Amino acid sequence: MTLPLLVASDVDGTLLTDDDKITARTRAALTAAVDSGTQFVLATGRPPRWISPIVDALGFAPMAVCANGAVIYDPSTDRIVSARTLSVDVLAEIAEIATRVIPGAGLAVERVGRSAHDAATPQFVSSPGYEHAWLNPDNTEVSFEDLLSAPAVKLLIRKAGAQSADMADELAKYVGMQGDITYSTNNGLIEIMPLGISKATGIAELAGPLGVTAEDVVAFGDMPNDVPMLRWAGLGVAMGNAHPDAVAAADEVTATNADDGVARVLERWWL
Repeated sequence: MTLPLLVASDVDGTLLTDDDKITARTRAALTAAVDSGTQFVLATGRPPRWISPIVDALGFAPMAVCANGAVIYDPSTDRIVSARTLSVDVLAEIAEIATRVIPGAGLAVERVGRSAHDAATPQFVSSPGYEHAWLNPDNTEVSFEDLLSAPAVKLLIRKAGAQSADMADELAKYVGMQGDITYSTNNGLIEIMPLGISKATGIAELAGPLGVTAEDVVAFGDMPNDVPMLRWAGLGVAMGNAHPDAVAAADEVTATNADDGVARVLERWWL
């Protein structure tokens, strides 16, 4: 690949080390890329409200493709640029299927307002007793009816002790045109996105107005939710710690997130 015009990177398991840090080497490589005029985009399953620590660690504020492509967020102005949602009817249909074919599963949804912390919009709401897949959750428990009462950028289905891959395979037998199934961790959490939405579509939405095509993009990722992005980019790079599906979708495999895998590739162009 000649000099990339756009670099896109997943966050957890890719840009961040396992202790949620961006190393000095990786930060230096990204800064050199941006200083040369190349665009850098965060492409993550995270919601906008979880982007500010990444911006602080980077020292600059790149555009962010959030919620696996459903949300475009500008952290420099704290503005939701665009959002793709699951309708109330689709949410109800998938919720009925999920609770039937994955007994004991809890449900949650992600919503967005005009900014990352829009107080007028409850951003992360869950069904009663929802058991989180991560520490320090910031959800609000609501009734099942309230959970499904407004459009959402993402539906989360969680069953503690299960494997995400098994849950996705089972749900895929019943969910087709309602939405797209993906996951970013294998500890019993799957995510339903609006049909046709992925990190690839989110990056393309940002790249188009810049005159950047897929061939000019290098993308980094490690999990199944990164697969569309890795396939779409001119150079898709899986991390050394990546899920087999991400490895299969990528053009090459770099070092792990703990060993500056992103920086090792970028240093081909920016030393």
